Amino acid sequence: MPTIRTVQWKSGEVVLIDQRVLPGKEIYRKYKTVESLAKAIETMVVRGAPAIGVAAAFGVRLAAERSKAKDIEKLRKDILSAAGRLAETRPTAVNLFWALDRMRKTASSDFATAKNLVKAVAAQAQAIYEEDLSASRALSEHGANLIRQGARVLTHCNAGALATAGDYGTALGVLKAAHLQGKSITVYADETRPFLQGARLTAWELRKENIPAYLITDSMAGHLISRGDIDAIVVGADRIAANGDAANKIGTYTLSVLAKEHGIPFYIAAPLSTVDLNTPTGKEIPIEERHEGEVTHVHGKRLAPKGMRVRNPAFDVTPAANIAAIVTEAGIARAPYTESLRKLKEGK
Repeated sequence: MPTIRTVQWKSGEVVLIDQRVLPGKEIYRKYKTVESLAKAIETMVVRGAPAIGVAAAFGVRLAAERSKAKDIEKLRKDILSAAGRLAETRPTAVNLFWALDRMRKTASSDFATAKNLVKAVAAQAQAIYEEDLSASRALSEHGANLIRQGARVLTHCNAGALATAGDYGTALGVLKAAHLQGKSITVYADETRPFLQGARLTAWELRKENIPAYLITDSMAGHLISRGDIDAIVVGADRIAANGDAANKIGTYTLSVLAKEHGIPFYIAAPLSTVDLNTPTGKEIPIEERHEGEVTHVHGKRLAPKGMRVRNPAFDVTPAANIAAIVTEAGIARAPYTESLRKLKEGK
């Protein structure tokens, strides 16, 4: 299986595969400053909730290792300032805040010297990276048990290796694991307007893995589901509320309604870091509204008339009632999610 590394730490720099130019070009960009990395997250050089969290952790490490402060309190101030800037980048992906909270706690601990503080921050960032790789592999193997032999599975957006630190991924990782088990599955990938993560990124990963697949436009999903051409739907999530409501790429909610109407299982696959027990329901999840140019333009070319007003919410919320199961690295949660998710989080 080809190895994809989305986020890496190399020679004192954060290295990201530029997801804006895939599949045409495979370019790895290096970041030496917190501000440049923050802009990379904002402009979706890196995207996907787990990948954003890992990138942010490395960003805090960047601040620690590049700080010129010799006084430990000044160093701590530089580190916490970097965490604050990175927290401003994407509001919906809870993995970002989960990772930054861990980095802040490390930075706020007592250390004898500034050098020890830098070492601890570096170790915490590396731990977050390694945990993400381990979690994606484990949840993929759990989720593969839900996919039957010969299943035709629909997925939305990109929840593969590119959405995590690399290797497996979440929803697409489940399908990779099922494929490696020899289940002869076929994947249907929504193109995912307006940023086309399905057409550009999921299709690229599926081709790399040699998994049989079709690319469809978002508006074709209902037709295929109604004809009985889809057996299950598996998607990722950017934040899962305590009651199981899940925020994911815009268009996911529609698919969950279609799945419920036609009696096919709708699964969420995400690491436990995506589960936010402090958010009671999906109503409290902040929904990011992105720039209108993502809707009016494709690769810099304007498609819509000038002056046309645009709404561009990046995510929607799928109610827990529409979700058959939530797959995590610690196991599979089922309704009532208020109980099952808490047990998985507490048992980790």
